[in-house]
Amino acid sequence: MVNDTYPCPHSYCQHELVNTVSDSSSVDLTTSKQKRNHYTLAMITSSFLTSAAVFALITLPAATQDTFIAAVYEHAVVLPNKTEVPVSRDDALRLMNRNIDILERVIKLAAEQGARIIVTPEDALYGWKFTRETVFPYLEDIPDPQVNWIPCQNPYRFGDTPVQARLSCLAKNNSIYVLANIGDKKPCSSRNSTCPSNGYYQYNTNVVYDTKGKLVARYHKYHLYSEPQFDVPEKPELVTFNTTFGRFGIFTCFDILFHDPAVTLVKDFHVDTILFPTAWMNVLPLLTAIEFHSAWAVGMRVNLLVANIHHVSQNMTGSGIYAPNSPKVYHYDMKTQLGRILLSEVDSHPRASPAYAPAVNWSAFATTVGRFPLQKNTFGGFVSRDEFNFTELFENVGNLTVCQKELCCHLSYRMLEKEENEVYVLGAFTGLHGRRRREYWQVCTMLKCRTTNLTTCGRPVETASTRFEMFSLSGTFGTEYVFPEVLLTEIHLSPGKFEVLKDGRLVNKNGTSGPILTVALFGRWYAKDSVYNSSGTSNSAVTYLLISTLLMTVAF
Repeated sequence: MVNDTYPCPHSYCQHELVNTVSDSSSVDLTTSKQKRNHYTLAMITSSFLTSAAVFALITLPAATQDTFIAAVYEHAVVLPNKTEVPVSRDDALRLMNRNIDILERVIKLAAEQGARIIVTPEDALYGWKFTRETVFPYLEDIPDPQVNWIPCQNPYRFGDTPVQARLSCLAKNNSIYVLANIGDKKPCSSRNSTCPSNGYYQYNTNVVYDTKGKLVARYHKYHLYSEPQFDVPEKPELVTFNTTFGRFGIFTCFDILFHDPAVTLVKDFHVDTILFPTAWMNVLPLLTAIEFHSAWAVGMRVNLLVANIHHVSQNMTGSGIYAPNSPKVYHYDMKTQLGRILLSEVDSHPRASPAYAPAVNWSAFATTVGRFPLQKNTFGGFVSRDEFNFTELFENVGNLTVCQKELCCHLSYRMLEKEENEVYVLGAFTGLHGRRRREYWQVCTMLKCRTTNLTTCGRPVETASTRFEMFSLSGTFGTEYVFPEVLLTEIHLSPGKFEVLKDGRLVNKNGTSGPILTVALFGRWYAKDSVYNSSGTSNSAVTYLLISTLLMTVAF
């Protein structure tokens, strides 16, 4: 989970299926190169509170050889009752099967509509509030995929594995790749000084099954956020697998904020698509799920398939299918208790696409243009415990610069009409972020203040009225890893309405923007990350060798 205050054969629940149309989930996904052979794809909404699944129809073009249909599911997880003592294994299985019953319907639907792979969220089978002891009944021993195992056909080969067997059967019976997040337990010897007292290492784990139900990938989450029930692997695992429709990499939730495994998978292992289960708590103004994840896909120039938990009281929502140039489809819903499946056609090999964007020199424009006049009315303000330097956008039109240490942020803008009751500021921050001070950030942002009182600048705000005819944001970044964010009123993205130029400017295009909450260039300077793990090694200072990569071509 992220909260960056900063972010088998049994069926235990019944769900009615109701046909309906939802405008909020309707997205035009038709590609310009394919306007024929359309067919209907469905979006499903489910809720453990209402025990209902609601279908909304969207239209997609038929997939070609160089594309595939992807699916992600934002799951409203059925949570266990609060307890300070472990439940029985039977009770744990009963709870997990209630959640898998929901996933079964979704997986079947996705497969029927042509999806070749589906991603389900982190913690989707049992939730997240556990101790090491109370999570143990939910865990299974998950072997290395090199053992060549189809749990659906041989469920007892590695002991008590009914959850793995059922997930394998769901993939096999529906001829679809399935990613699920479960817990792995690995026995260890008491002679090992790092072996926990119960004799097991416990890992937050992703598994992937292919169309025959075979286990083809296993990934242990490395960057735990607040998960005392799980252990940290010795090193980040770099897990990939090949299919006939692209090369895939895997990591989980908080991992996305660090160099390994996230950046290494893209830069060194040249994956086409990242599979990303998460339990992401949204934090405005910079770290809502749809905002940051869509920006990461653009900054890293890779497909990103994001499946988030749906749990409104924990501020968890926000899933999507993101391409290197723009979101394909996304979902954000803080008003209902409903989950949602999203489907979209994406490029199998985005680097080969004519639309693939060139690499960006993020500091080129800002370092050559020279500063606009520095503002004398610069003031300090906090965004998620980080002290930014801000300057106000006083006029309808302007050129501004604000600096902090070596980072200078430049903004040119023209508002359609400045709302009297809305204040915007340009902000700069460079330094170690947040309470834990693990991550070195460099951020240039234009954002709306909560009120006209400047002390509220940087605090969360969800609505805005001010539209911009033009904006151009750039910065003197010391890192090549910068993620461009644009977030509109009521937490919406702006597909097709902004672009990143090769010289590092984030600009709007195609006319006036919608009302803006935040425009940001979110930089991560991994080489300056602090030492934080038990071995005293910085996560960005060491280049790890491949732990697990499955180089295979799978016949679909």
